[in-house]
Amino acid sequence: MTDVPYTPGHHLALLQGGTEYFPALIAAIDASTQEVRLETYIFNFDTQGEGVAQALMQAAQRGVQVMVVVDGVGTPEVPLAWRQRWNSAGVHWHRFKPLGRLGLLIPGRWRRLHRKLAVVDGRVAFCGGINVLDDWYDPYYGKLESPRFDFAVQVQGPLVADVHRTMRQFWGRLQATRQLERLQWAQAKASLVRATQATRTESAGPGDVAGSPAALVLRDNVRNRARIERAYRKALGAAQHEVIIANAYFLPGGKLRRALMHAARRGVRVCLLLNGEYEYFMQYHGARPVYGALLEAGVEIHEYSTGFLHAKVAVVDGQWATVGSSNLDPLSLLLAREANVVVQDAAFATQLRQSLLQAIAQHGRKLEGATHARRPLGQRALDWLAYGLMRLTLMLTGRRY
Repeated sequence: MTDVPYTPGHHLALLQGGTEYFPALIAAIDASTQEVRLETYIFNFDTQGEGVAQALMQAAQRGVQVMVVVDGVGTPEVPLAWRQRWNSAGVHWHRFKPLGRLGLLIPGRWRRLHRKLAVVDGRVAFCGGINVLDDWYDPYYGKLESPRFDFAVQVQGPLVADVHRTMRQFWGRLQATRQLERLQWAQAKASLVRATQATRTESAGPGDVAGSPAALVLRDNVRNRARIERAYRKALGAAQHEVIIANAYFLPGGKLRRALMHAARRGVRVCLLLNGEYEYFMQYHGARPVYGALLEAGVEIHEYSTGFLHAKVAVVDGQWATVGSSNLDPLSLLLAREANVVVQDAAFATQLRQSLLQAIAQHGRKLEGATHARRPLGQRALDWLAYGLMRLTLMLTGRRY
């Protein structure tokens, strides 16, 4: 795990679901005095979303610099009323890569902003898988019978500066791109210089020596193309007793699959909690062709059967843990911008482990190898069709997985 630049001195709070995340986020925004930055894939203006939107607007009205980036696919529209309120209050906001006429038919547009990050006054940061979206609502399926299962982490300590630096650099590049589109060459150059200076000069504080070692691990298309996957593989390679992974969209590449199977074969308990409810065709069916080899190697697979599992978390040996936005599938590991926090702390890892074990016991349906092998022919055909389409999609992007 040497590739991960752990820094000691962090205070961490595990937040499960929107019921814990949104009050913490809104409280931090309400207490802000200088700056708030927020990035999210989905910003849905439901009850929870309007609470966050209101907090952002009020912060801007009292003179706080507020910058919001939402993804153009996850957030196809910001309602007119909220556009007007934000603009009037001075909220700076941007939709990342709106699709345009041809939509996702252009492979370059598959590179989405999927990370969920926030930083307030350079003193507290949030990272996880939770969109600005009510746990009991889905944009495609409407009201849900059970809440979405997901996590975020609230962080104080040196890596807050890393989150701030990352978000400021991204905002600067977005500004430069927009200025270049308007042929504003001098302004674009100034935006890029500011973003670069922020990256070079900002540094983390010393933190609390009694705090936990942690790090921000990113995936992008420049310097960090495989860091999140490498962090998982190194943790799996070092595992001695137990690995528990909860992941919404699971289709790992060959290296990660082999790491899971090698760990199981050397006696490590490898337990996967995966989405058992049908959500999207490609993600639901495309994963199942890889289950057989994992089950044969001794990997446990439990399907979350009470609502949608949206978590992207893991615990190894009750010591190493990660919470973030990255699924273990090609979109997250090869194309999207993602962010995870990795932690070396027994107390934090134990809390997350207990939540996952409880979810497995109460909501998991264990998949048996023999049962999986005997699934109906029609289902197997759909599984292999989805898997083939996924591979074809990767070929179109020029990526190997």
